[in-house]
Amino acid sequence: MDACTIAPTGISGLDDILAGGLARGCLFLLEGNPGTGKTTIALHFLLQGLRTGERGLYVTLSETRSELIKSAASHGWDLNHVEIFELTPPDGTLDPDQQQTLLYSSDLELGETIKQILNAVERVDPTVIVLDSLSEIRLLAQNSLRYRRQLLALKHVLAKRGATVLMLDDLTSEALDKTAHSIAHGVIRLEELAPDFGSERRRLKVMKYRGQGYRGGFHDFTIVRGGVVVFPRLVASEHRGEYPREPVKSGVSEVDLLLGGGVDRGTSTVVIGPAGVGKSIFVLQYAAAAMRRGEKVGIFLFDEEMGVLLGRAKALGIDLGQFRADGLLFLSQVDAAELSPGQFAHRVQASVKTDGVSMVVIDSLNGYRASMPEEHSLILHLHELLQYLNRNSVTTFVTVAQHGLIGDMDTPIDVTYIADSVVLMRYFEAQGRVRRAISVVKKRTGPHEDTIREFQLTRDGPVVGPVLHDFHGVLRGAPTFVGAPDQILEN
Repeated sequence: MDACTIAPTGISGLDDILAGGLARGCLFLLEGNPGTGKTTIALHFLLQGLRTGERGLYVTLSETRSELIKSAASHGWDLNHVEIFELTPPDGTLDPDQQQTLLYSSDLELGETIKQILNAVERVDPTVIVLDSLSEIRLLAQNSLRYRRQLLALKHVLAKRGATVLMLDDLTSEALDKTAHSIAHGVIRLEELAPDFGSERRRLKVMKYRGQGYRGGFHDFTIVRGGVVVFPRLVASEHRGEYPREPVKSGVSEVDLLLGGGVDRGTSTVVIGPAGVGKSIFVLQYAAAAMRRGEKVGIFLFDEEMGVLLGRAKALGIDLGQFRADGLLFLSQVDAAELSPGQFAHRVQASVKTDGVSMVVIDSLNGYRASMPEEHSLILHLHELLQYLNRNSVTTFVTVAQHGLIGDMDTPIDVTYIADSVVLMRYFEAQGRVRRAISVVKKRTGPHEDTIREFQLTRDGPVVGPVLHDFHGVLRGAPTFVGAPDQILEN
């Protein structure tokens, strides 16, 4: 569809989903329960029209003019140049003495309502129109046949004038009535989800759009001061690129040897282990090495406080604060209770597109999982995100905290099959001490060591020790020593 025949909504994310916006001269339906953001999106549409020289008309049957002005003011918008037609009920409908007539009052009210709408359109001669809302017209029509006839009449009259119409429906009456769906050129559904904990989640879906391609599925959005922000669903297949798969090193030779010389650029690595075993420190070695090479790194913290991480890293000789001051580190504290998966994916995309990061660290997947309203969608979200990062030559590290400390471990969700490399870390008991072990169990892009080595955290950083030849059952947490007495690990 030619760009000149598209009317932008004024919401960049929504325009991206709609392949530009709303087709000019057509009628669209925006539906959703009260409070989902219909009025805010409609005001976006009208104000965008004003900026491009359109004449706009807002016909309200539900909210008053003053309520609309207050709602707009909460976003910093001025509606002085927007034509608002507040359609009030005929005087007789509020007078008890005039309600009993030989004619049904609804017949008079419906005819008068439609007449007033058409008179306002004739007077203003708008090119963009918002009709808020269809619920009142449906109630006046009383049955589907009359309701459909009135909508068709409105559609034909407005189409002759070449106006682009956005009808709002709050679904408060006959929510299952799809009459408007069949008449409208396109339909957008808004939904609000209420998780057990945290703020509400909003999402939208394009139900239909005749003659126009659009991005399907649900898309998260938020309402903030300044209006609606939509986060189009990430589709990794839309982002393709060819990049060299050069090795990315950690700066710790023993760590790189475990991974066959390091991880490959543009791949994803999952680091799994119990709490406190050193997953974050292991990953920070790669992040610090990248920043010392002048590369930019984005770290997204779900679990650990930013100040705690800065302090722990500095104790190991990694000054993350200085890297931030130098513009090489983009450290983001993520509140899983407040951030939707789509919003998080958009934040990661922005770090790649805008900030130019070449390495992304997600710490941890447990916190990311907590942001998901439906657990079974986690793998799909993460798969698309990792594929997007891989295709943009971004090296990704994801940590996963297992349940338990020693013995049988329970992984909250299995993501090992979508990662290119998997590093496994464990506690184990030996000679009255709790020790750490590390091993690489998977690397798609090349060879790696299949050994199990001791992993120690020192003031100089992590140290990878020799192969644990003399122990069996290290990964179970309580190994058996099978070597000679003089070969046991020193305390």
